Amino acid sequence: MQVENVGAYLSQIVEDHVSTALKNWLGGKIKNIVDERSAKDLYLTYSLIGTKFGSEENLEFATDSDVGQYLKTQRANIRQVARIYLLVKVLEADTDFFAPKVANIIQVADTGELETFLKFLILLPDPVRYKTTAVDALRTNIATVFNAIAYNNPYPSLFFNDQQWNQMYLKTAFMQGDLSAIMDIDKMANTDLVRIISDYAHERWAAGRAIDPYFWRPVSKFLNDTLLGDMKRLLASDDPMENKAGALCCYGSDYPEAKKELENHEDLVGQIENKTLTWENLKE
Repeated sequence: MQVENVGAYLSQIVEDHVSTALKNWLGGKIKNIVDERSAKDLYLTYSLIGTKFGSEENLEFATDSDVGQYLKTQRANIRQVARIYLLVKVLEADTDFFAPKVANIIQVADTGELETFLKFLILLPDPVRYKTTAVDALRTNIATVFNAIAYNNPYPSLFFNDQQWNQMYLKTAFMQGDLSAIMDIDKMANTDLVRIISDYAHERWAAGRAIDPYFWRPVSKFLNDTLLGDMKRLLASDDPMENKAGALCCYGSDYPEAKKELENHEDLVGQIENKTLTWENLKE
C-alpha cells in the first residue's frame, strides 16, 4: 500500500496552520538536511520540532483524501504533522540515502517522537522499508509506544507476517489493551493464533482469571472439536459478554457442530441477524 500525495497534502496543512516564521525555520532545516545529507541534523530537527510546534488537536482534515482521513483517525496535531512532513520531504529528496537514517530514528527518539514515527509510518514513501523498526517496537513495555503501532494502524496487517502479527495481538491481550482497536483481525486470523488463544484461555480459566471476550474474535473460521468445547463454555457462562462472544464465533463459523450450539440461543442469533450484536458493538 502506498498512500498517494502525502507530501503535497502535508505541505498544505503546514501552509494553513503554521506561522511564517515557523514555516521558514522548517523549510530552511529541510533544505540544509538535504543539501548537506546530514543524518545528525535530521535527528536534531525531528527532536527540535517538539519545542517549536504545539500539540493541540484542533486541526481539520479533508476526509475525501486518504491522508486526511488517516490524520483525522489518529487525531494528529501540528507537531506530529510537522515531524512526518520533515521525514517525507527528505525521503522524497533522496530516498536511498535517507531511508536507512529514518529507520534508525527508533535508536535516538524519545517516547513522544517514537510514538509519532510509528503511528504515521504508513504515510512515509515505501513504508515497507521500516518493517524491522516496526517489529522492534513490539518489544517495548511502554504502552503508548506499543499502542502507536498496534492501534488503528493499518501497517501491521499490511506488512507483518503471521508470527509478528500474532505477537502484537497476544501482547495487546497480555497488556490488557483494547483489542478492538487493532485493525483487520478477521483478515489476519490464522491457525497458530487460534491455538494460542485457546491455550491461553485454558491457563486463565485454570487460574480463575477472566478473559476479554473480544479476545475470541479470530476463532470463527477455525472452529473444530477442540475449540467447540471453548465455545460451549462461553455460551454457558454467567457473563453475558462471554455468551455474546461465543455466539458471534459460532455464527460466523462454517463448522456444522458450531451452528448446532446456537439452537438454544435464539435470542443471540436474532441480535446477530438484525445487527444489534456485532464484534464492533460487543462491549457497548
